[in-house]
Amino acid sequence: MPGSSLQDDLRTLGFDVQAAADVTEATTLVAAAPADARVALVDPRFIGHTHALRLGLTDPRFPAAAVAGALTAQPEARPALLRALRGATTASGTGTPGGAGTLVADRTLPGRLAAALDAGGEAVQRPELGSLVAAVPTDDAGRAAARAAVDAVDDEAVRLRSAVKARDGFFTTYCISPYSRYIARWCARRGLTPNQVTTASLLTALIAAGCAATGTRGGYVAAGVLLLLSFVLDCTDGQLARYSLQYSTMGAWLDATFDRAKEYAYYAGLALGAARGGDDVWALALGAMVLQTCRHVVDFSFNEANHDAVSNTSPTAALSDRLDSVGWTVWLRRMIVLPIGERWAMIAVLTAVTTPRIVFYALLVGCALAACYTTAGRLLRSLTRRARRTDRAAQALADLADSGPLARLVARAPRPGGGLTAPLLALAGSLALVAVALTAPFGSGLTVGAAAVYAITSGLAVARPLKGALDWLVPPIFRAAEYSTVLILAARSEVDGALPAAFGLVSAVAYHHYDTVYRIRGGTGAPPQWLVRTIGGHEGRTLVVAVLAAVLTGRTDLTVALTVLASAVALVVLVESIRFWVSSGAPAVHDEGEPA
Repeated sequence: MPGSSLQDDLRTLGFDVQAAADVTEATTLVAAAPADARVALVDPRFIGHTHALRLGLTDPRFPAAAVAGALTAQPEARPALLRALRGATTASGTGTPGGAGTLVADRTLPGRLAAALDAGGEAVQRPELGSLVAAVPTDDAGRAAARAAVDAVDDEAVRLRSAVKARDGFFTTYCISPYSRYIARWCARRGLTPNQVTTASLLTALIAAGCAATGTRGGYVAAGVLLLLSFVLDCTDGQLARYSLQYSTMGAWLDATFDRAKEYAYYAGLALGAARGGDDVWALALGAMVLQTCRHVVDFSFNEANHDAVSNTSPTAALSDRLDSVGWTVWLRRMIVLPIGERWAMIAVLTAVTTPRIVFYALLVGCALAACYTTAGRLLRSLTRRARRTDRAAQALADLADSGPLARLVARAPRPGGGLTAPLLALAGSLALVAVALTAPFGSGLTVGAAAVYAITSGLAVARPLKGALDWLVPPIFRAAEYSTVLILAARSEVDGALPAAFGLVSAVAYHHYDTVYRIRGGTGAPPQWLVRTIGGHEGRTLVVAVLAAVLTGRTDLTVALTVLASAVALVVLVESIRFWVSSGAPAVHDEGEPA
């Protein structure tokens, strides 16, 4: 239309613009476009913000998307678009955009095509625009009103605000995001990608870990500063992805795993630094990692168990909603769970002014309180809600359980009806294993026997679908049992290097468990069964560590054995994870996640 900047706006978004006189010509142009290209149909009367078009036409996560007067289709949705276009040509008779069609709110050709795609089973994403304008006025008064609405809203200010995660922790919201969003814009204008910023964040954290490993006060101060800088970059990468809509499979993998890699590498750096000063805190470092990981597994399991629960009602959830209506309680409850921003700020400050031992004491206390708070809330919700678990939820919990060949063999064996529930079976076997590992003479065959019993109870716990009200507790119980057993046996061995080797083993296994979570979240299911069988499952690894501790009692060979086991698990898990996340079958998502 005269005076419109629409063509320039579309070129700014990366489109080659061509004009079509009618539906027939539009069909020809779409069919002639390269097979691997995204195409868009935009009504020439469109008036709106450039960012509204960006949200509607360039988000890579959705095969088809639309805003008023504009529709886009990625290669996988183009066959459905062509069918809809040919149907529109037939229905219109004259081949003009104003022909007859299905009664829809958006009567433009893109609007009618979007309705046809929805009706044909091709889901069309319609982004929330908020104060942004996307309209196709049909008269002069409407066009004037639409242009006035566009002028009244600062497109760039909205884009910057929307780059910040909607729900985040107090420290991130008030101490990082007010300026990190501008860093994200600076990166976007210079062509930097979220993956590059994510990698920079990882490298910064690794340098921070190296500084902490020096064991000097100057090194600790530098480590604290660099850890905070790493967190700023960690916030920036997500904001850059949302600002420029640069979502990718590789980005999903990097974002999902690098936070844990950074945190655990920093723990190792602190432990190495403390050792230089004559203080052995490897057990505390491993304990902090175990507690933090188990805390996350509680969140993951609960969320997956209730992802699509039917009749999901709970007085506890209603009380939580009422508390959220009071501003200060929202921030208090977010801070209590010690999300990543508050946690990293605490670690950075304490590193700079105290010692690694105090850092780990604070972490253990803080994470323990947070774990008690969140787990208690989830228990209350589970006990008070009336919900029927779905098959999808049960399968997700079974995948998170990470049962290996031994547990699966037991699960397939005939068993009488009734008996203990899955969480009680898992808890009984886990408590028995941990108690024996703590109290039996080190190297005793009792620990091996307890590990064998643990494998049996683990199989019995997953023998039936995990659809009970508290069955989401099974995966975190298994994680706590496996990780704690490795920690206890390595600490009691009193062999040089056993605890660092155990730290490496738990790190590799934890990576596998986080990888499983993010695959399930992406809708692609858990890692393949051959991978779980190869690394033994949680019960198989626990039994192997118990046998190694019994056979290699008091010998440095235990450190070598744990190191070899850790390296083997890490190699297999990382190779398969990288293959999956860089493949075309991985989900093109960027995790918004919980602020933990």
